[in-house]
Amino acid sequence: MLLALLVIVVVAAIGTYLTAPREGGRMDADSTGPQGAHALVALLRDRGVDVIVAHNVGDVEKAARPDSLLLVAESYFLVNDDVVRRLADVPGDRLLIEPVTTLREALAPGIRLTSDNTMGGDPDCDLPEAVRAGRVKFGLSPTYQAAGDTAVIRCYHGAVVRYRDGDRTITAVAGGDFMTNSGLLKEGNAALAMNLAGQQPRLIWYAPQRFEGEKSRAADIVDLIPDSVGWMIGQLVLVVVLVAWWRGRRMGPLVAENLPVVVRASETVEGRGRLYRSRRTRDRAADALRTAALQRMLPRLGLGLNADPSAVIGAIAERSRGGHDAVHHTLYGAPPATDTDLVNLARELDDIERKVADS
Repeated sequence: MLLALLVIVVVAAIGTYLTAPREGGRMDADSTGPQGAHALVALLRDRGVDVIVAHNVGDVEKAARPDSLLLVAESYFLVNDDVVRRLADVPGDRLLIEPVTTLREALAPGIRLTSDNTMGGDPDCDLPEAVRAGRVKFGLSPTYQAAGDTAVIRCYHGAVVRYRDGDRTITAVAGGDFMTNSGLLKEGNAALAMNLAGQQPRLIWYAPQRFEGEKSRAADIVDLIPDSVGWMIGQLVLVVVLVAWWRGRRMGPLVAENLPVVVRASETVEGRGRLYRSRRTRDRAADALRTAALQRMLPRLGLGLNADPSAVIGAIAERSRGGHDAVHHTLYGAPPATDTDLVNLARELDDIERKVADS
């Protein structure tokens, strides 16, 4: 009885351990979390694919064969140039999931990143793996296109591309969410993930969860940033500019408003005069005096504001009993050269205006 109870406890403990959720990093073959890839690995093994989980580049080199498929994910952990070169020398086909710039240039030099993005959709290509999977939902992903004259098959608007490099088939996928535990159930995601990862009977799954090797001197922090980050930053900048333009102050026509307080005319005149004097703008002060005098006298003379100067001079000379030359000099003469000349001009304008008013 005691032995049977012990066997039941041991079996239950083992079952609990084997079925308990195992958290891990993104694309971790052993992780049952939403971002893990345990479900895809289990489906591939059920399908008969020999899946070998590599924890470092040494494991990859030991397992690689000409008839194997190397899947590389989480490549932002690969910041060592020697590790990248060793991966490039591994035989067999390649399946690159969201490769960073340095890895893509080393392992898939026949493609380059575009400025477009896609959410997935229909395959729109003749790649058998994509045609069988049908419609797929990637989430927001960048796209690829051929670099140079390379013959590239582009599927899902460029989110999945494939080309031949000698005897090697190279496939690159711009977004890997469809391969995770949480993404397999969406539309044809599971079918595409199994079709791409099950191309060969032997799959080497390499998704490092930490940095391997020391950082190379030639490496840059930009290499650790996914390619889609630049596009997202550009979108944010555009949004900020549009919001600033929408909410910013716009210049429109002037609106007349009553002053909050009553300001005496003498204070306004004095303040404006001090501004003219501080900037030594006697010409503008003279123009202001002459314009104001004419605006007050022309209605008395029965003339419009756009009247000809000769008609204005004649009418004012007749009403003020002054000479034409003197009136012309006062109203339309050269700007005063000194402050004294400006004061004299103001007195002459005042004298002429008073005579016109009294006539």
